Amino acid sequence: MFSRVLIANRGEIALRILRACKELGIQTICVFSEEDREAPYLRLADRAVCIGPGPAGESYLKIDRIIAAAEVANVDAIHPGYGFLAENAQFADACRDSKIEFIGPDAQSMRLLGDKIAAKKLARKSKVPTIPWTEGAIEDDGDAIRWAAEVGYPVMVKAAAGGGGRGIRLVHNEATLRHSLLAARTEAQAAFKSADIYLEKAIEAARHVEVQIMGDRAGNVLHFGERDCSLQRRHQKLIEESPSPGLNSRTREELCKAAVRLARAASYHSAGTVEFLVDKRGRFYFLEMNTRIQVEHPVTEMVTGYDLLKWQLRAAAGETFSMRQRDIQPQGSAIECRINAEDPAHNFRPSPGLITQFYPPGGPGVRLDTCAYAGLNISPRYDSLIAKLIVHRPTRAEAITCMQRCLEEFIIEPVKTTIPLFREIFTHTRFLKGDIDTGFIERTW
Repeated sequence: MFSRVLIANRGEIALRILRACKELGIQTICVFSEEDREAPYLRLADRAVCIGPGPAGESYLKIDRIIAAAEVANVDAIHPGYGFLAENAQFADACRDSKIEFIGPDAQSMRLLGDKIAAKKLARKSKVPTIPWTEGAIEDDGDAIRWAAEVGYPVMVKAAAGGGGRGIRLVHNEATLRHSLLAARTEAQAAFKSADIYLEKAIEAARHVEVQIMGDRAGNVLHFGERDCSLQRRHQKLIEESPSPGLNSRTREELCKAAVRLARAASYHSAGTVEFLVDKRGRFYFLEMNTRIQVEHPVTEMVTGYDLLKWQLRAAAGETFSMRQRDIQPQGSAIECRINAEDPAHNFRPSPGLITQFYPPGGPGVRLDTCAYAGLNISPRYDSLIAKLIVHRPTRAEAITCMQRCLEEFIIEPVKTTIPLFREIFTHTRFLKGDIDTGFIERTW
């Protein structure tokens, strides 16, 4: 096991990694920007190193500064968390060139799976169902328009690189497609330094279901069940749950096996998530793979009892899994709500500012991943996530009533948050029945 790990992230995920390291007897070095100098989790680290001013481009995204901090602190490994540099193959290479282990997959796997076009080709080769698509990047807009006419609208315009819902457009006609091609290229270039885009057939009223996998360096790949992430806005997840209320046992088994096949085909090790769309008839299609730990990993931890961060650290250190697939038996139902500093009543407008009141919920089966507190200033520079509220109960109905109670207890003021929206969702008839899809929130609210 590593003796010293640098955490190249901030906020609740930095605290989550720090706790996993502490329990494994690993010393921790946290980096921080000037804006995060007063973050309370920094005092829990064995050492904290400032890497620049507030803007992420001058601190958390500066590879050279993070590597320099790691070398000065003499660490064995760097954990990138999620976001920032977590899926940056150049960063993974820089770590290993400096004889520092990158806690994640190797750069080759990241490049292969991080490029959605290459990942789709690998999925097809691995006999994992894929959505009809243009079979490559769009070189000529005329070809894209002809392809869309042949397969029929609606279609999705997607960036080949990156994630987080950026560079994606849902298109219903040719006029909109012509405009969306340019807009998607521009956004993709700005966000991911690649203007490559492609088209795929839109699967209407689909569920977004993902499978948590983990691989070790001995070639073992395990899945830890699936999560339903259908409740989204602008292609960004708000609520996740496991098991998915829309899958039967056969589809669930086939979905998980397909995820493992893809990961093995990519010689994947570390934590990762294979994402799928599931249509009304229960047919599933590969969407993409995220080569990092996910925001919603606590949902899987609650139903399986496995600490995914610890196993990610163990796998990176070269340990072989002690468990087998038959040992992983999810129990009960878990649901997560992402508490964001956003105003749902005004199109999810960001709501940064000073938190003056912070009263978290509690009780049996309740988990809150956060580093927020009364007196914290929510910065407009970073992601709006304040907290992740997770509940675990024997049944979905019991998990819902538990979450309803927690949402009533949870007070964060005066910043606007997604809590009022969640209170409405958790009383909506269709949600209670599990009759949801990726367009549910936008249609209903």
